[in-house]
Amino acid sequence: MLHEIAEVLAQHRRATLRRETTARGRATDLLALNDTPSSAAAPAALGRALEACGLADQDPYTVITVKGAADDDGTVDALTEALHHLTDCGFAVGRLPTAEPGEATAVIGTRTRTDSRTDPIATTLKNLWPTLQSRNAKVPLHGGISTPAATPQTLKGALTQARYALTTASSRRAPGTEAPTSNLAAIEDLTTLDALLTGIPADVRTAFGIHALGPLADDTNPSHRMLLETLDVFLTHNGSWARTAEALHLHVNTVHYRIQRVEMLTGRDLARLDHKLDLKAALLCR
Repeated sequence: MLHEIAEVLAQHRRATLRRETTARGRATDLLALNDTPSSAAAPAALGRALEACGLADQDPYTVITVKGAADDDGTVDALTEALHHLTDCGFAVGRLPTAEPGEATAVIGTRTRTDSRTDPIATTLKNLWPTLQSRNAKVPLHGGISTPAATPQTLKGALTQARYALTTASSRRAPGTEAPTSNLAAIEDLTTLDALLTGIPADVRTAFGIHALGPLADDTNPSHRMLLETLDVFLTHNGSWARTAEALHLHVNTVHYRIQRVEMLTGRDLARLDHKLDLKAALLCR
């Protein structure tokens, strides 16, 4: 009798594994159609892929991408388990062809359209984040959520958004430390210039900062460090000479002289809004 029970359980496990493998293969096919570098997927192929995943006619769709440790093979399992907590939502979890090790992506169909500025699926996923994070508290886990894709044809854009938000989450650091911390970022939360810039790859941010600031990017020069501080305070105080001078305990004429030096070294005119924004972005990218 025990042998028969064990055999039934083994058959059940094998059947479950086959279903999961098939489902993930279909999800990966769906993701691959939307991970093309140029044109969008053909509507017919996209429709068949969504139908195979049980997601046909479930738009709008939300995409979430999660990344754990490179040597962690359980990210797909963890994301799948967490998404089972969603109610009245279909989903497909797989790996992108271009995914990094430890990365998993899901397309979630909601069947619910909303005019609210806050995506209810994003809110639910944020509430589920502790469930995902708790599987391995010692390893930082990062995730990115797209805004809802209104149609299957806009899934590619949602995937791009989710991966950008993932980069944003991966760039965040715990206060007072350089150590990465677990984070979940949603595109709907990127409402400031600083938040938007965190999604840009670190190498690109660094290159922009160096080229925009010119010689000032060399902060090993004490004079340049002083000018950078003055520029930062000047922009923080909306270009007010008096308030900048007060904050730095300087005479207004000294502030004028330093800002003129900044303009000469960077080639920017700080009377212009676009040039102010350029240098503010450069400071944020340092």
